[in-house]
Amino acid sequence: MLWTVYLSGEIHTDWREQIIAGAKKLELPIQFSSAVTDHDASDAAGDVLGAEENAFWRDHKSSKVNAIRTQSLIEKADIVVVRFGDKYKQWNAAFDAGYCSAMGKPYITLHDESIIHPLKEVDAAALAWAQTPAQVVDVLRYVVK
Repeated sequence: MLWTVYLSGEIHTDWREQIIAGAKKLELPIQFSSAVTDHDASDAAGDVLGAEENAFWRDHKSSKVNAIRTQSLIEKADIVVVRFGDKYKQWNAAFDAGYCSAMGKPYITLHDESIIHPLKEVDAAALAWAQTPAQVVDVLRYVVK
């Protein structure tokens, strides 16, 4: 079976590349997908629908255009990995985790120990909590082999 894993969350570090490289090295039967990781492109996703003077409406349109991709890929995924970094608050990642939980979609959270408390509900619904990309790869190896 070819598994599909959606990588959600923080876009400012190379955690995605680490997981993909680790899975490839182990020859795991996994196809990865992800949100748009170009911050500026993501923020401007709705601009094709017309300019907005008000930042709220620009963000509103862009979030909806981004949701077309995000919701479709999460729904198609077998497993979702949701990464929370320490530099920015990833409210979108929390939303993705909630979406997974509501659908009964298995997900793994990836974050360090310093943000356990604010993510307690998100972690409670996750099927695993990893602190490193290598741990995610280990979980994926176990699940898909």
